[in-house]
Amino acid sequence: MFPCCSWPFSRPNVRDVSFSMRGLSNHHLSCCVNAMLQTLCATWELTDLLDRWESSGARAPGHNVPLQLKRVLSSMRSSTPQPVYHQNFLHCLEHNCIQMNVQHDADELFLSVLNLIQQQMDDKALALEIQNLYKVSVEMHLQCLECTSDKTQISFLLSLPLHIRDEYNTLEDCMASYFEHQELRGRNCCYCRQCGTKTPSKQGVKLLSLPSILRIQLKRFRNNASATQKLNCKVTFPETFDFSEIVNDAFSSEFAQRDCRYTLFAVVVHSGHAKEGHYTAFVRHIVNQCWYYTDDSHVKQTSWEEVKTAYGGGYRHTAYMLMYRRVSEAGGHQAENSA
Repeated sequence: MFPCCSWPFSRPNVRDVSFSMRGLSNHHLSCCVNAMLQTLCATWELTDLLDRWESSGARAPGHNVPLQLKRVLSSMRSSTPQPVYHQNFLHCLEHNCIQMNVQHDADELFLSVLNLIQQQMDDKALALEIQNLYKVSVEMHLQCLECTSDKTQISFLLSLPLHIRDEYNTLEDCMASYFEHQELRGRNCCYCRQCGTKTPSKQGVKLLSLPSILRIQLKRFRNNASATQKLNCKVTFPETFDFSEIVNDAFSSEFAQRDCRYTLFAVVVHSGHAKEGHYTAFVRHIVNQCWYYTDDSHVKQTSWEEVKTAYGGGYRHTAYMLMYRRVSEAGGHQAENSA
């Protein structure tokens, strides 16, 4: 393991620097799980909630994902320099139909684990708090272009799935595109109850509330008739951004939050092709603001300039999932370029 700085194990405290980051050995193609665990360990809001859970009465502990997650994240925050023993967590995932020795999709894996937390945690109020960390509440609008009748449905997302183009992209452009109204015509027409038939329509999404942790999926994998293709095109993303400045027309009239500023704290990176590849992660220390690169059992301090190599384009690895923390949730910390 490379030398690294300390890692907070609960709500950030500048005096609390007694723990160091630890790597995770690769067991049976577990790189995707390893990258996910590093981002979850960097999410002190999640570890706080798991630490509050009285898990002693959990049923079938060997099969209980939130319990095993709590244990492995606790081990990752210890000061022992060796890689974390996390086979129990991997076996627990297998008991819950998340098999090893296969290539997983990082976004699907994250959603599966979050869903298992909701199912298996006996403290349902606490489980809901965990879900709410990532919950993006939205209004889904569908307007018939024939009779102009409008249908509104309240829903929520646990990530923003952003489509990217084959060419150069910016995160800001991808977000703006996501919240643009889209016309549905031809085979995509929707049934209009007032017209009594399928008609052309216009759909759109409006924000009702934003979460403490904003998880963004860059949809780099595209399915066509014969195979799945990975898009290695360049997607730039900032260390900090203000949602209201990027998509100021994406907010519902019911949106009431004042602070929409976010700072990046984790990046899940995919290297390779659609059918075979390797996952690593960049994570950021909430106290000293240093960036670290985690590649299974190897952990080293790095820089923002190195994180930007995950933009894609001419580089060998590409950012696939971005984790942003609302600035107010980070105690007012502002992101600065790290050395």
